[in-house]
Amino acid sequence: MLKAKDLIDIIDINKNVVKFFRVPKKDIGISPYDLVFRGEKKTETVEFTLFNFDADNLLEENPKSIEETLKYKNKNSVTWLNIDGIHNPEIMESIALGYDIDKMMLADVMNTSARPRVFENDTCMFISIKMLQQNSEKDPVEVENLSLIFSEKFILSFQEKKGDVFEPIRERIRKQKKRIRTNGTDYLAFALLDIVIDNYLYAISTLGDKIEAQEERLISQPRQSTIDAIYKRKRELNFIRRNIKPAREMILTLAKMESDFIDENNDLHFQELVANINQASDASDNYREMLSDQLNIYHTTISSKLNDIMKFLTVFSVIFIPLTFIAGIYGTNFDVLPELHYKYSYYIMLGVMLLVAVFMLIYFKRKKWF
Repeated sequence: MLKAKDLIDIIDINKNVVKFFRVPKKDIGISPYDLVFRGEKKTETVEFTLFNFDADNLLEENPKSIEETLKYKNKNSVTWLNIDGIHNPEIMESIALGYDIDKMMLADVMNTSARPRVFENDTCMFISIKMLQQNSEKDPVEVENLSLIFSEKFILSFQEKKGDVFEPIRERIRKQKKRIRTNGTDYLAFALLDIVIDNYLYAISTLGDKIEAQEERLISQPRQSTIDAIYKRKRELNFIRRNIKPAREMILTLAKMESDFIDENNDLHFQELVANINQASDASDNYREMLSDQLNIYHTTISSKLNDIMKFLTVFSVIFIPLTFIAGIYGTNFDVLPELHYKYSYYIMLGVMLLVAVFMLIYFKRKKWF
């Protein structure tokens, strides 16, 4: 049987899956240009983190408003503004005005259930993708919508809540890593997407370890808890696959785009994203097949054990049928019965029964019936 913790994990997974596909009735008919938040609010306040840098200089701060960030917009450097919290339409309105961004892009940012996509206009490029996070091997996988909007000089990243998933990127900037400090906003966009896909691979590999360990117990301990565990892993894997498959389509589209916002020298990096997302997709497919094989192995093992049990019971009953017949004869109530009053009749009967049993066991063994 499943433990209480396993049941909680399953409930969390199913909860995420439902929310991923849920479309509230109140959202039907909303204009694609209306800045209306569509999703579950995961933070109360909106926080900003700004990095402005070039090869030699770095400025890092936490501005209180969008207006404070606009002074960096036209500088000859890269400005990365990360926004934690996407539920405030007033802030989105100020971003649209201050950075000259089409409201339809920001409306997509505020729609957390939107399918991953990439498109561009004359001023910037828009990318959205589902971000999976798992803090440890025992924690459930959480999903969050990530949106990127970037032009030649600035890049805006939108997260549903505050998190440290991009801290490795920030550390590379702080440590003056040459590639990320000199390759522009398109390379920074690649680095952020690379972190997202790395988290895909981590989530799949963590789940894969559980699936492979489960296979070792499958043959030796085919119990009801085993089949419950298989179905639990299938739910977890299906949840991950529902996010990876659309992301893969988006990455493939992005890698094929001929955009003015992506330098030709960085095309190779986006091709690397394709390789990584394909690896994640292939791994999810392989583990899906492995789980199907485990289900087949489980049912085959149970059927084999059932056949062994039926074979044993059949042999057992066949042995005792003639013994019962012999005992039945001597249990009759006739007055005249041969050997009835013979001194050793009882022992002769037991001996005959033993000989019949041994003979039948040898016969079954030679026939390889057990």
